Amino acid sequence: MKNIKKYIGIIVLVFAMSTLFAQTPPPPNNGTTGSGGSTPVGGGAPIGGGLLIMASAALAYAYASYLKKKPEYTIEEES
Repeated sequence: MKNIKKYIGIIVLVFAMSTLFAQTPPPPNNGTTGSGGSTPVGGGAPIGGGLLIMASAALAYAYASYLKKKPEYTIEEES
């Protein structure tokens, strides 16, 4: 069973590594537009909104993890 897991892991690793050697896709419209300039890859879409959402999700996750690991202290009154 251990050998089977080892061989499956190697096969998955080889297929995953083969994707690292893939070429990047060509620019849209073969790099030319009607206005004479080249269209940037990704269409020139702004990333500001997505970056803000990702950062806020990361902060929320970090805060939730902090609250989960924070020990709960109680104050006991002495009689």
